[in-house]
Amino acid sequence: MSAIDAVARRIINDLQIGFPLSEQPFAEVAGWLGLDEATVIQQVESLLAAGFLSRFGPLFNAEQLGGGLTLAAMALPEPVFETVAATVNAFPEVAHNYAREHLLNMWFVLATERADEMEAVIARIEKNTGYPVFNLPKLAEYHLGFKLQLGPAGEVDTVPIETHGAENDATRCAAWSLEPSAEERAVIAATQEGLPLCPRPYHAVAELVGMTADQVIAHLATMLERRWIRRIGVVPNHYRLGLKGNGMSVWDLPDEKVSLLGERIASLGFVSHCYRRPRRLPEWPFNLFAMVHGADRAVVDQRVAIIADLLGAENRGHMVLYSSRILKKSGLRLKNGVGHG
Repeated sequence: MSAIDAVARRIINDLQIGFPLSEQPFAEVAGWLGLDEATVIQQVESLLAAGFLSRFGPLFNAEQLGGGLTLAAMALPEPVFETVAATVNAFPEVAHNYAREHLLNMWFVLATERADEMEAVIARIEKNTGYPVFNLPKLAEYHLGFKLQLGPAGEVDTVPIETHGAENDATRCAAWSLEPSAEERAVIAATQEGLPLCPRPYHAVAELVGMTADQVIAHLATMLERRWIRRIGVVPNHYRLGLKGNGMSVWDLPDEKVSLLGERIASLGFVSHCYRRPRRLPEWPFNLFAMVHGADRAVVDQRVAIIADLLGAENRGHMVLYSSRILKKSGLRLKNGVGHG
């Protein structure tokens, strides 16, 4: 598959959120789309093989499961960049890694099974590379949601999905501060690489973990309710699909107003991630991060200008760090299901 046809476009548009928890989920999807079960499975398989999809299955929330998650950056001289990138990428805790156009030119996401493991992992990266790591953990989450919409002429853009604020997020965290059971850990370990591409994927997982399919489905449903799983579905590769403009906009906002302003920015449909993170003075004065996507950089620049207009005088400075290369994109991988920290 070298191009997106009408059927593949419908698979991508409709299966990013809400893949069914049922006996034969692909048959259920086929009913929605007016296709047959085998075609849906073949389409997902082909889209994965062609790189139009990054993965298919549950997206786990590492922090909600007691793990550690942070955004880290390094400032690297060009002659050692590739060597250091290889060293950083070798760490299993590195889920995503991007080259960005800035003095801090390498940015990566770290995920650990326990929150208290993060400092040790960062220390090992610094020791193995010989360069310091800027640790920028999430202080508040205003939005995390990324849905692509492909048009009939091949155009691609983001569309708004549900947002949730930091206060509600903290409330949910407190309400569901439970440790996963041994069975839940087994289901996580068996599905974090993705769901099997077969007519009865939950039965296939059940055989791996020694449960019934009904038990696997029930555990996944519970984890969705508790927000241990953010969603189940396909994950589009936005670069491969033509969303070439991807800028991490960063903003210096008054600390006492950052939550209110972060919620406003989070409501914009073209913002996929919006977080408060710590400043690292004097090198890094920014305390709000908003990922902005568009067909190209000109579109992203226009959208960043919309954010600047929304912020007005509260904007004390900002910049956009464009990603120039994907260095690693494996998703979160927790060796034993999860830890609880």
